[in-house]
Amino acid sequence: MDTLLLSRIQFGANISFHILFPTITIALGWVLLYFKLRFTRSGDEKWIKAYRFWVKVFALSFALGVVSGITMSFQFGTNWPGFMEKVGNVAGPLLAYEVMTAFFLEAVFLGIMLFGFSKVPSWVHTLATFLVAFGTTMSAFWIIVLSSWMHTPDGFEMRDGVAFATDWWDIIFNPSMPYRLAHMLLASGLTISFLLAGISAYRWLRNDRTEDVRAALVTGLSLGAMLIPLQILIGDLHGLNTLKYQPAKVAAMEGNWETRGNVPLLLFAVPDEEARTNHFEIGIPNGASVILKHKADGVVPGLNDFVDEDGTALHSPVAPVFYAFRIMIGTGVAMLLLSWVSVGMMMYRRRGVEALPKVMLWAMIPMGFSGWLATLAGWYTTEIGRQPWLVSGVMITKEAVADVPAPMVAGTLAVYLTIYVVLLTAYIGVIFYLARTAGTAKNQPGGGSGVLRPGMGRKLPDHVPAE
Repeated sequence: MDTLLLSRIQFGANISFHILFPTITIALGWVLLYFKLRFTRSGDEKWIKAYRFWVKVFALSFALGVVSGITMSFQFGTNWPGFMEKVGNVAGPLLAYEVMTAFFLEAVFLGIMLFGFSKVPSWVHTLATFLVAFGTTMSAFWIIVLSSWMHTPDGFEMRDGVAFATDWWDIIFNPSMPYRLAHMLLASGLTISFLLAGISAYRWLRNDRTEDVRAALVTGLSLGAMLIPLQILIGDLHGLNTLKYQPAKVAAMEGNWETRGNVPLLLFAVPDEEARTNHFEIGIPNGASVILKHKADGVVPGLNDFVDEDGTALHSPVAPVFYAFRIMIGTGVAMLLLSWVSVGMMMYRRRGVEALPKVMLWAMIPMGFSGWLATLAGWYTTEIGRQPWLVSGVMITKEAVADVPAPMVAGTLAVYLTIYVVLLTAYIGVIFYLARTAGTAKNQPGGGSGVLRPGMGRKLPDHVPAE
């Protein structure tokens, strides 16, 4: 493998590991705010117990997200110097805006959020939780702005081969940005919905059936059931936007080789790029045409339109995009079925969590990390689908790679992969350890030495009831 391929694999590995943790923290911050507000309003201790457990998951995820993000950012200089040389006038400020408006905000108030519950007034702690949640969302905003601009660049001009900004409004709100941002925020919401449900189901099956576990489980399932239809709608709009601006990507997603109407929606196939056809197709007649053009005979672009004069493909590798897209959709369908059936059973039987059979609770445990699978599949679809362009219509990927020996990249890639496997294993292990030990006295609010009065940040003696 040459330097280009190894560098692409390394960046893909780094961003795949990194994105796992912001996908959790973006939405978990808002869920923590919800728990805190419910406690402040009702005084019901189950909400603050849920807060205390899940804030540990937030802290762990935030730490790994920061560390892996810093490592990833170095690659712009070590592996991809051509990127900043050509479009750094746009990309650099966008990355700086994330640091100034998001990272500093999170860093300032994270300590109060994690350690200030018994040391500051309750409203200050609630405000800190809100600002951390807002900061994680702003971080996602700026990263999605840059990613979207690379797909649908706007608001710039080229001078002597270098991009210069001409309209920052057009750069930030480029044609694909609103769809990508909504899609990503909903993906984060679904990730934390099923993580809440999965870890809470694990605790429930271990006979940790306290009210805070019940509250977190119901919250996760209810949130997932509400968000998945919205994600399907936004995903459809995002697909139509992609069809308009990146038709080659849509052709790869659909595995469609010839521009034509009455294109089936392929549920399964084996794309063959050499023969430029598919094998073992299983599909729904006219499905792709109906989804993309809203009519059975709607014309869908084909991959054969995106080749140069000598037949060289000017589109992305087909198989990775084709399969990743179906993994994302399949995971979304599983989310829809599990959340809707679970919520429906709880509402119909009016018994809450007790209405759920054990087999469904067991299914929630592996589905707890289904948001990761769907998010990674979605990112692979959109980022691999942009190839061979690094910035669409501006520069191709091989123009940006560093001139370094391939063995050097291979060595650092091996180190990265080893560390990431260890860290990811430890991360999941710690979460399940926290779940197993959550019912002990040391994990209760106040360390088991007192209860907390809403509106106050101090501990009260055990004989004083919470209001």
